[in-house]
Amino acid sequence: MKLLFYLTISIGISLNGHGQNLTIKGKAKDQSKKNSEQSKPIKHTALLKVGDSLILKKNTTEANEMKLVNPIDIKANHWNTTTFNAYKNTKPKFPIKLEFSDSSYSSPIARNKVITSRFGWRNGRGHNGIDIDLITGDSIFSMFSGVVRFARYSTGYGKTIVIRHYNGLETVYAHLSKYTVKPNDTVKYGQHIGYGGMSGNARGSHLHLGIYYNGIAIHPEYLFEFSKTNKIRAQEIWVTDKWTHSYLHNHKKQSTLNLFTTKEEALKSYKNRKKTYIVKRGDTLSKIALKNNIPITTICKTNYIKSSSILKIGQKLIIE
Repeated sequence: MKLLFYLTISIGISLNGHGQNLTIKGKAKDQSKKNSEQSKPIKHTALLKVGDSLILKKNTTEANEMKLVNPIDIKANHWNTTTFNAYKNTKPKFPIKLEFSDSSYSSPIARNKVITSRFGWRNGRGHNGIDIDLITGDSIFSMFSGVVRFARYSTGYGKTIVIRHYNGLETVYAHLSKYTVKPNDTVKYGQHIGYGGMSGNARGSHLHLGIYYNGIAIHPEYLFEFSKTNKIRAQEIWVTDKWTHSYLHNHKKQSTLNLFTTKEEALKSYKNRKKTYIVKRGDTLSKIALKNNIPITTICKTNYIKSSSILKIGQKLIIE
């Protein structure tokens, strides 16, 4: 006689207070089918510590062999729900290693991503993110899974949400018109978190998107392609301080990307960073800055000159 029944297995995995509940349903017609269902591997998501890096990994393991390696609580350190930068007085050691468990991110907006202002020097000050065009009321989505650390008004940025993710990054969504999440909320990849607007110091409605690690802003376009593919440039990326200084970049033009996927490549870049430019007839600071895709202020700061300084033919300038 054949038996018809449903088999339900529910497994709870605790990641320092953050649970993952998995339910598997299967139809079995006899005892051998039941054993077959129980022997199937169960897919689960776990936060693992790999060396000194955090990464959200998806693994397939046998149910009776399911283990977690050093589960990490991303709220354990520098967790402040009332301060935009929770890492004040913390200095990261460069180069920084970042790891991603997937090859793409979830787009923060539903429409095409049109960048109106890039990470770089703008109006005499650093612009530590990118501005993406939108219409007030457009939905905003989390780029990755994580936990909301900050959701309140911030000077300059207006209504702002900061989400901490499982690889140590924090994503910032600013100039919003409304929040749909609150601090300490756990959010999923692509989850709706608010609506775009023009709160704070904004000229027209847009999303200011920032990427931070230990309180240090990172050039978003160094890590991600802002195209229809939503591509993460690599699953392992090494960040040098060049990609954290806005004064080294032009907010009107995309910087030339030289991606480092190994520590050796990143360290080697320090040796080759500076170059010498010899002033030619007809050169001006503006032309030199345009040729080298850097702001005039960067040339002046590196060479200890003023923007009004007169250049001489043959003069050597250090270009960073």
